[in-house]
Amino acid sequence: MAVAERQRPRRSCLAVPGSSQKMIDKARGLPADQVFLDLEDACAPLAKPDARKTIVAALNEGGWGDKTRVVRVNDLTTEWTYRDVVEVVEGAGANLDCIMLPKVQTAEQVAWLDLTLTQIEKTMGYEVGRIGIEAQIENARGLVNVDAIAEASPRVETIIFGPADFMASINMKSLVVGEQPPGYDVGDAYHYILMRILMAARANDLQAIDGPYLQIRDVDGFRRVAGRAAALGFDGKWVLHPGQLDACNETFSPKQEDYDHAENILDAYEYFTSEAGGKRGAAMLGDEMIDEASRKMALVIANKGRAAGMRRTDRWTPPED
Repeated sequence: MAVAERQRPRRSCLAVPGSSQKMIDKARGLPADQVFLDLEDACAPLAKPDARKTIVAALNEGGWGDKTRVVRVNDLTTEWTYRDVVEVVEGAGANLDCIMLPKVQTAEQVAWLDLTLTQIEKTMGYEVGRIGIEAQIENARGLVNVDAIAEASPRVETIIFGPADFMASINMKSLVVGEQPPGYDVGDAYHYILMRILMAARANDLQAIDGPYLQIRDVDGFRRVAGRAAALGFDGKWVLHPGQLDACNETFSPKQEDYDHAENILDAYEYFTSEAGGKRGAAMLGDEMIDEASRKMALVIANKGRAAGMRRTDRWTPPED
């Protein structure tokens, strides 16, 4: 899978219950980079079969614009996952970008999803390998195995942190019930987990996405938590309520000067690697050496800026002969 496909804009990843037609319809018009229609926690067990049908219809009806279209299926240890994948992908695979697999614990679970997707794609005549995988880490075993999970399939595009289930899985009472020792910074508890996920993602050219902030009306709190993830290098964050969207997109968008520089790197690298530019794999852009690694990093920033609707205020031009 090409880096450009893996690096879809995902500043804001909006969670939408797959059983709610009203929320699905509203989500189409919201400024989220990604919408994921949820068959897991947001759907009661008795609602899941009908929710699959609702999701298939919503994907096929369109109206999603440039949003990345994702469906979160159920945990692979449940009885629902197989039908989730088969019904959704057979019914709407042509209009689906990724499947999100929650509570991933081993690379074998990702491999199962990859193989199942391949079988469905071949059966339905879809392009094999086009549908990506988003792997969500929500317990200790998943974090211990995160490197293998990130490497398990070329379809994997993101590694996602699921904080609520993770904290419950390791019995972190202070965060679950809000009893924090004096002088304790909640961010300290997450730092190792976030960095572990980030390193696994970056080592495999994947995106790292932070999980939700549950206090949906506390926008200042959301900005603070999102800012911490963005400062570490995360690409985006889950959004549970439309009121969090503007803060999320702003936090994970580049500064204007960084966006301009990224676009200039892409233009310069394309020129210098061309016949006219001397077919060079490395060249100077001002005082900076740029190469293929520079291009990949610049593409990430440029994609974020484009998703934010940013316009260039500075444009590089090839040197005159």
